Amino acid sequence: MTRRTKPSTRSASESAKSNDSPQRARDSAQRIIVGITGASGAIYGIRLLEALRAMGIETHLVLTRAAEMTIAYETSHTAKSVRALASKTYPLGDVGAAIASGSFRTLGMIIAPCSMKTLSEIAYSLSGNLLTRAADVVLKERRKLVVMPRETPLHLGHIRAMAAATEIGAIIAPPMPGFYAKPKSLDDMIDHSIGRALDLFNLDTGKVHRWSGKPPAD
Repeated sequence: MTRRTKPSTRSASESAKSNDSPQRARDSAQRIIVGITGASGAIYGIRLLEALRAMGIETHLVLTRAAEMTIAYETSHTAKSVRALASKTYPLGDVGAAIASGSFRTLGMIIAPCSMKTLSEIAYSLSGNLLTRAADVVLKERRKLVVMPRETPLHLGHIRAMAAATEIGAIIAPPMPGFYAKPKSLDDMIDHSIGRALDLFNLDTGKVHRWSGKPPAD
């Protein structure tokens, strides 16, 4: 006896919506918040935006006022051209922006470069602007916050701030080049640091020379 199958009462549009939902959920989380502060090394933030754009990751950018100055001092870019690299940008004072809420799903946040002022505010949960508020949200939601401080030498206050930030969940990742890769240019060293930061999100830029047990050929 042939068993008859009950016809589905779901419409094609309902089926498509159901099938697409998991993919939409995954896609909605493919976002990273990028903060750029006034510390020297603005090129790290710029290269980070370029790398994420090349990988198709949605970026949400916050620049501090000092960052705009440093971009002009250190690079051929302008604040406007840097903002154009991001999927979405926000004014520093817009504490009501989407990234100020934990309900806005992201992979986390990278601050590159990070000034000691910003690091200290994060370490002690002082959310006086959108950048530090977004960082605090990432921490409270137990997402990844990668901080790339650019300062040397360090006094005890800097070291304590880094320790305090680490204790509440931040990852301190100073941009330190890996000379085992035998970099041939400043670009190689920048790409290595950005690639290693993105490794923390399981994102591979394809530009990190990974150690295989023996040095690369010249």
